[in-house]
Amino acid sequence: MDKFDKLTGIAAPMPLVNIDTDMIIPKQFLKTIKRSGLGANLFDEMRFDLEGNEIPDFVLNKKAYRSAEIIVAGENFGCGSSREHAPWALLDFGIKCVISTSYADIFYNNCFKNGILPIVLKPKEVDALMEDAQKGENARITVDLETQKVQSSDGLEFSFEIDEFKKHCLLNGLDDIGLTMEKSSSIDSFEKKYQNQMPWV
Repeated sequence: MDKFDKLTGIAAPMPLVNIDTDMIIPKQFLKTIKRSGLGANLFDEMRFDLEGNEIPDFVLNKKAYRSAEIIVAGENFGCGSSREHAPWALLDFGIKCVISTSYADIFYNNCFKNGILPIVLKPKEVDALMEDAQKGENARITVDLETQKVQSSDGLEFSFEIDEFKKHCLLNGLDDIGLTMEKSSSIDSFEKKYQNQMPWV
């Protein structure tokens, strides 16, 4: 997984509350175990009509937000079923950070395991960034994980809290496999010792 340290990008405003995982990636696209390709169906039922045509009014279909890397969302983002395909779809589309007042716990933790930074801010702070995001591609929001700060295009700055272990994993690009591989020398030593002690196993 890629390292996350500092991001400056277009933020798409999605003020709707309770955006659940079925809205993020509908159930019919969960047949795959591949992480790639799901971005094409991100927010599928919100982005496309029944004939597969883009719905012009949906934020990510607007020219200003097609290259968005940040979503500023309403509260309780990622609620619903615990499908890991939701962060896979977001990341495959190009979303690397979500800013909201709250998240469903499982979705929140899955984001970190897939290289996405979910930031929790106070309602007034999210409102300010939501308003800033309305400016479209002319505005850029900066997220600095090292300093734990978010800065709007006009210089407003907000601090956010994050678990130190989760921060370490994102800064170093470590998912569960990466964390295991950090211990590879210890694992090798244990296997050799175990094989010497119990050669019949």
